[in-house]
Amino acid sequence: MARPSRKSPAPVRDVLMMATPSKNADLRWFGGFHASDPFPAFSAAGRKIGLLPGMEVGRAKEESAFDEVLNMAEIFKDLRQTNPKAGLADVIAFAALQHGVHRFRVPADFPVGLCERLRELGLELHPVGAQHNERGSPELFPGRQIKSRAELAGIRAGNVAAVAGFKAVEKILAESKADKKGLLQWGGRLLTAEILKEEAQVAILRAGGLCDIGLIIAPGDQAVDCHCSGSGPVRANELIVCDIYPRHIASHHYGDMTRTYLKGKANAKQRKMVHAVLEGQRRAIKAIRAGVTGAKVHTVVVDYFKSLRYKTGLVKDVYVGFFHGTGHGLGYDIHEDPSLSLRHPLPLVVGNAVTVEPGLYYPGIGGCRFEDCVVVTKKGCEMLSSHPYHWEIA
Repeated sequence: MARPSRKSPAPVRDVLMMATPSKNADLRWFGGFHASDPFPAFSAAGRKIGLLPGMEVGRAKEESAFDEVLNMAEIFKDLRQTNPKAGLADVIAFAALQHGVHRFRVPADFPVGLCERLRELGLELHPVGAQHNERGSPELFPGRQIKSRAELAGIRAGNVAAVAGFKAVEKILAESKADKKGLLQWGGRLLTAEILKEEAQVAILRAGGLCDIGLIIAPGDQAVDCHCSGSGPVRANELIVCDIYPRHIASHHYGDMTRTYLKGKANAKQRKMVHAVLEGQRRAIKAIRAGVTGAKVHTVVVDYFKSLRYKTGLVKDVYVGFFHGTGHGLGYDIHEDPSLSLRHPLPLVVGNAVTVEPGLYYPGIGGCRFEDCVVVTKKGCEMLSSHPYHWEIA
């Protein structure tokens, strides 16, 4: 006698989120709405539903991409006529069931207490993001990896703001003079990384950007730690890594660019390393196209640096060489999938926006990194950033 076949459960397509869009890129992308307080949102049969506080309802109806905006205050008022203890979970469950949905995918960082209460109220919740999906992305919305024209324009605008920061740094370095100890003086005072960062941020703000998660201007051996923000005096004849990643205020998209500078005259080791990094970036950009994996692009740079005998590894408890990925995705978040690294073995696709930022780091020589942004096309990639690579400033 044949066994009855067991049907696989229908896939859970609808999503439920509870987050603050100014801090959560998935919700910002889903609802197209900027707010500084958390609220729930979900999908139902392809429609986007936002549950907004009363004070935000009018603005959400005007500005958001939600197909329907519900007033949480009104739902609370109705539910508490029969259940005085009705809370947020009751409002979400009521709205979901009213729209015929009882099964949701939720992000891995969905609030635990709220999740348990919603399950008690009869909703079926399936966390996603802790494991890779069929496209290798831990994101709730894999479609976020394919940037629209508007999103690409936002990334470009973020990079325009970054360029304003570079120009401010370049101007100051050009105006500065070294004293007898090799310390740079600017405007009658000692030039520090803090001054450069402050002046860069003012220029970035005027260009429509905001360094809401900081920036890096790291002189000398500080830059060997590739995420060191940088501090203290700036000296002549030392490399200065300047990594600027502002959010474009109007579109909420990040730009991300890096330039390396040196005020004075480079020595042979510094010059060789800078030229190697620039060539490594050029080779990586040339290798990017739809169908090529991020891992392959990264390997191109790794192999090139190895051919020049730049060693990578842990030396006296300090990582040296090329020890980070070649790039990462960006958009509403500064770091998104896909990455140009060994952890991204799947092919790049048209519309991926990624940074390209190889670097080399050695104590005694310093750090060097150059970074630009590109969007993947069928036959290659297009630049989303533009600024000269004039790194040696007399």
